[in-house]
Amino acid sequence: MSMLHLQVTIDNHSGFCFGVVYAIEMAEEILDEQGHLYCLGDIVHNDEEVKRLEKKGLKIISHEDLQRLTEEKVLIRAHGEPPSTYETALRNNLELIDASCPVVLKLQNRIKNSYDKADKIYIYGKHGHAEVVGLLGQTNREAVVFQDLNELNLSELPPRITLYSQTTKSTDKFYAIKDQLEAAGIQVDANDTICRQVSNRDKELRDFARKFDVIIFVSGSKSSNGKVLYNVCRETNANTHFISKVDELNMSWFEPGQTVGICGATSTPMWLMEEVRDQLLTV
Repeated sequence: MSMLHLQVTIDNHSGFCFGVVYAIEMAEEILDEQGHLYCLGDIVHNDEEVKRLEKKGLKIISHEDLQRLTEEKVLIRAHGEPPSTYETALRNNLELIDASCPVVLKLQNRIKNSYDKADKIYIYGKHGHAEVVGLLGQTNREAVVFQDLNELNLSELPPRITLYSQTTKSTDKFYAIKDQLEAAGIQVDANDTICRQVSNRDKELRDFARKFDVIIFVSGSKSSNGKVLYNVCRETNANTHFISKVDELNMSWFEPGQTVGICGATSTPMWLMEEVRDQLLTV
């Protein structure tokens, strides 16, 4: 018998971005055909979705594993890969199933062209993130990656730089960085290559979070996009709770008759948000 009578709504803008949908569809197609497939790194930063695909035969491997693998199919996920991965595949006779996101591939090409022109390349992004590793690879690892302007000594920067950004960074932050660099007298050739499907989520989520008594934000704990968007929700609605799976729901967060909004990161599968909704409708 339902005691809390919660009114639960899932944010229809939440869930996988098209790059992730594409990668997972490719993986499922091959898994249905041959029962197993190797994937270089987590196909998506969501443990529950990875577990679901592993049950179908997906095997997550590292770059070290890739060196030892031969004569197999390997999926490249949406984040993209550096040129060295493609060289390894040729050497080991591996068939790459390339599900790199088109937005990421376009950015890789632009960075490669800049590098070929000997531009001084700076990338605003997260150190060690899979996408950033792929971008750095286009520059023979010579580009400078920074997460925060404090990491750079502005007085030692070249007089002219070419600025890029990881596709999932905040647009506002990117332009604020450009302005600060220019204020320091540096000429900045800025390339806004941020994916709008991700960057527009800020505003959409603020609008969504305002409408409910309680917000349940569902995301994998490894997702950097998830951490950012969770904070966006929490700033708008203090009654926001982060969970990775249904078991983490805590009924003390709710009072009878409340409205509850469920939302998530671009790496959160819709089925997981639906599980959370179904659980809340039974309490």
